[in-house]
Amino acid sequence: MEPDLFTAAAEERQEKDPAASPLAVRMRPRTLDEVVGQQHLLKSGSPLRRLVGEGSGGPAGPSSVILWGPPGTGKTTLAYVVSKATDKRFVELSAITAGVKEVRAVIDGARRATGGFGKETVLFLDEIHRFSKAQQDSLLPAVENRWVTLIAATTENPYFSVISPLLSRSLLLTLEPLTDDDIRGLLKRALTDERGLKDAVTLPEDTEEHLLRIAGGDARRALTALEAAAGAALDKGESAIGLETLEQTVDRAAVKYDRDGDQHYDVASALIKSIRGSDVDAALHYLARMIEAGEDPRFIARRLMISASEDIGLADPNALPIAVAAAQAVAMIGFPEAALTLSHATIALALAPKSNSATTAIGAAMEDVRKGLAGPVPPHLRDGHYKGAAKLGHAQGYVYPHDLPEGIAQQQYAPDALKDREYYTPGRHGAEARYADAVEWTRKHLGRRRS
Repeated sequence: MEPDLFTAAAEERQEKDPAASPLAVRMRPRTLDEVVGQQHLLKSGSPLRRLVGEGSGGPAGPSSVILWGPPGTGKTTLAYVVSKATDKRFVELSAITAGVKEVRAVIDGARRATGGFGKETVLFLDEIHRFSKAQQDSLLPAVENRWVTLIAATTENPYFSVISPLLSRSLLLTLEPLTDDDIRGLLKRALTDERGLKDAVTLPEDTEEHLLRIAGGDARRALTALEAAAGAALDKGESAIGLETLEQTVDRAAVKYDRDGDQHYDVASALIKSIRGSDVDAALHYLARMIEAGEDPRFIARRLMISASEDIGLADPNALPIAVAAAQAVAMIGFPEAALTLSHATIALALAPKSNSATTAIGAAMEDVRKGLAGPVPPHLRDGHYKGAAKLGHAQGYVYPHDLPEGIAQQQYAPDALKDREYYTPGRHGAEARYADAVEWTRKHLGRRRS
């Protein structure tokens, strides 16, 4: 049995009783011009514009598109708009519940429809990254022969989650998180539009700001919360959605946190200082406040990467790789799952042994450079590969350390003005203790005078 079509089932149901559909469905854009955000994909002449037939006479639109972006940024909406604008059959499958059998049923139906001069088919496949390689392989003939216009959506990096043959036959479009202004405009439209709440309630500024934090750039989440809060307010006989009503509806307290103001920097500072102080519980509290306030997870990940070098460094050499891996994972998966990754990294950094030796070392070295303590590079360290370098004495007398039994040569590396400077003072915590022994040994064998 072929899967339900939006045009045959969902739309028919919505036409008979529009109020029965969720607000997020009712407010779904009908044209590309109504789409909120993603303007980099919607400019004149873009592949999406050509896909819906705009710009006649130009090159044909792509037959397969992969939409990559965080939840609630408009992947399903774009697929739906394409189908409406081109008057094509729209079939939606989710990789969570569908398999090869369902995919083949859609493809067979599409071939029959096109063979009988019926409507062409847009196949929207949500969460394609959940399909196995064999399941993705089953899509190739339909894409290759243009039996369907495939629009696949994923929240994960398609270079890792989509097979190469399908990726090479598809146009990859990256969706960006919606801004607060994007969500704000969407909320205002939903409050007044005939398809929406039809001015039944108003949204005070403080409630709107909290709703924006709840949304976190997710349009679907914003409209779902708005609809629930509006229903609760009307049940109370209120014409405005109060902050308390919204909090009770979504069971989420309004955390005082301005992403563009002092709270943004104060809470971020408290997170890093709690990690530096090894208070894992306080660090998790501030992390939770940032997450609940809708902070950009990439900002949090960047702060953790800085902390890994600034406050931990060589005391735990694994701290920086953990923080970098967390940042990469956050960029790939986004919220809400990114909260787990950020928690993982925060706990690891808070409990790691601490050392600021890397911070103080580079700070002292840069301070000397600013003071003018530099001087010429010693002649034996200069580049000796070019013609005429030997005549200048470059690279003459350089001792290659690998030729020596101990792998270290007693020769001067720093400029004359800095030959006895020692910037790195290793700590004795964690793994850095072994660096303390190593630096003492190397300085001795380099013939350096201790300061």
